[in-house]
Amino acid sequence: MSTTPMTRSQAPLNQTWDLTALYPTDAAFEADIVKLKELTADFTRMYQGRLTQPAVIQDALEDYANIQDIADRVMHYGFLPAAADTSDAQATARNNRVEALMAQLDGALTFLAAELQQQPTATLDAVAAADAELAPYIRHVLQDKKQALDPAAEKALAELAPALDAPNAIRSQSLFGDADFGTFTANGKTYPLSFVDYEETYQKHPDTAVRRAAYRQFSKTLAKYQNGMAAGYYAQVAKEKTLATMRGYDSVIDYLLADQEVTREMFDRQIDVIMTELAPVMRRYIGHIQKLWGLDHIGYTDLQIDLDPTYTPKVTLDQAPQYIKDAVAPMGQAYQDLIMRAFPERWVDFAPNVGKESGAFASAPYSAHPYILMSWSDTLPAIYTLVHELGHAGQMTLAAQAHGILAANPSTYIVEGPSTFHELLLTHSLVQQAESPRLRRFALSRLLSDTYFHNCVTHLLEAAFQRKVYKLIDAGESFTATDLNRIKKGVLHQFWGDAVDLDDGAPELTWMRQSHYYMGLYSYTYSASMVVSTGAYLRVQKEGQPAIADWQRFLALGDSLDPIHSAQVAGVDITSDGALRDMIHFLDDTERQIEALSAEIGD
Repeated sequence: MSTTPMTRSQAPLNQTWDLTALYPTDAAFEADIVKLKELTADFTRMYQGRLTQPAVIQDALEDYANIQDIADRVMHYGFLPAAADTSDAQATARNNRVEALMAQLDGALTFLAAELQQQPTATLDAVAAADAELAPYIRHVLQDKKQALDPAAEKALAELAPALDAPNAIRSQSLFGDADFGTFTANGKTYPLSFVDYEETYQKHPDTAVRRAAYRQFSKTLAKYQNGMAAGYYAQVAKEKTLATMRGYDSVIDYLLADQEVTREMFDRQIDVIMTELAPVMRRYIGHIQKLWGLDHIGYTDLQIDLDPTYTPKVTLDQAPQYIKDAVAPMGQAYQDLIMRAFPERWVDFAPNVGKESGAFASAPYSAHPYILMSWSDTLPAIYTLVHELGHAGQMTLAAQAHGILAANPSTYIVEGPSTFHELLLTHSLVQQAESPRLRRFALSRLLSDTYFHNCVTHLLEAAFQRKVYKLIDAGESFTATDLNRIKKGVLHQFWGDAVDLDDGAPELTWMRQSHYYMGLYSYTYSASMVVSTGAYLRVQKEGQPAIADWQRFLALGDSLDPIHSAQVAGVDITSDGALRDMIHFLDDTERQIEALSAEIGD
């Protein structure tokens, strides 16, 4: 690889996203900002104090939806360039300006929800009955009535959003804008290192000496920022606890779950069952990897290496479209055509430039196409990242086609279902095309090393860590970086036991690597969604087209149903632990197939 990390200005055009689908020029963006301010002022003048009749409320919500549509475009035009290059001062300044504007406008519009929450239930029910596209919004208004604050307090909180959201912004700037990860040496060669380099390349590097040396340098740099980041994280959870108390919740966990429309029992079950019943499967799997590689031990940085060190197919960006096309083919021509638009229309920002946010995400302006951020590496895991985010893109597009903006976004409890279903389709495609036991084993290993490791191990362990942190806060206690390190290491040891050397490097600093801790209770939803996607996938394997049709109906639901009823449309029951244990059984069977193939191959 290059001795100097690529800057944003050096990124090839075809590896960057095309933001002209949002605005053809900056002037058009500026015009919408003026329009937003005017529409918000008109909306306030027309409706404040008048939201008492169903017909007036219906008109107001239709006008509000139009404002939200424009605001959605403006917001994306602000944050997408800043995410692609956190070191771009101009992009950061524009994003800060947009965030300040949104806080101002949201503050001005808080009267809408506040006044609706004061109306009789019968009035709100009449609005929902008159227009199905407004029913989800009304459903949430009714749910929020019990935790509503005084309208002046709601307005103040909305206007304070940039300050209240500062911990995550500070974290991003610290890690991606300020932190210098330097270089490291392995096998007599010096390598450059950045946050993205480690996350996307070195933690999966096939050379053990390179991988472990990169991890030591990566951890050494993280350690320099741990106290400041712990202070920022404490500010985040203290804020959430304060809001929970203000809104009448004894526990910050219950407060954060309310918007997801799921119970505390569902949250705890997800963590507890996986921590106890999936852990033995994953310990067995990484033990098998250690045997195949001939490693003296498995360190934390060894957990995501490919199962076969001499058989790691290279996948170039030019080859990516064919992989994606083959994977989604079972979904039918119309769906396949939708997903393949991502390449000619440049939905995806692939460039692994310095300053780019780590990881990957998909975000969809309601009236434009989705946008995906990732950092491409010529590996099969990069294809899994891409197909994952395209799963979000497919769902976002279908839901937007079926619903208005106020009804298009599903609960976060199931939002990862479409993306992980895509990953299952990719593995199925790879297995079907495998012409040898070795390729078939490699494809099956992607399920455990990519799909399920990412969603049911990495993020699930984040959730177990979060739960302990929130329990501390609920008990009125505080924490420092030392406490967070102790909690994280304890969670890792609970899951991995003696199968992983947790003194190799600094795995306790892993809490610094994810932004999910600043997004409420989001981490656990990856595995919760995987229960839904796995159940649907197993149905597809058994029933074929009827199950695919049900899944496509699920994708288009948006927020029209709560998570339990949405999953039922896909044919999956999440009211008990049955589907969760079916998923773990599927993984156990997959791991045993891998070991059997190894025996057949002779490894």
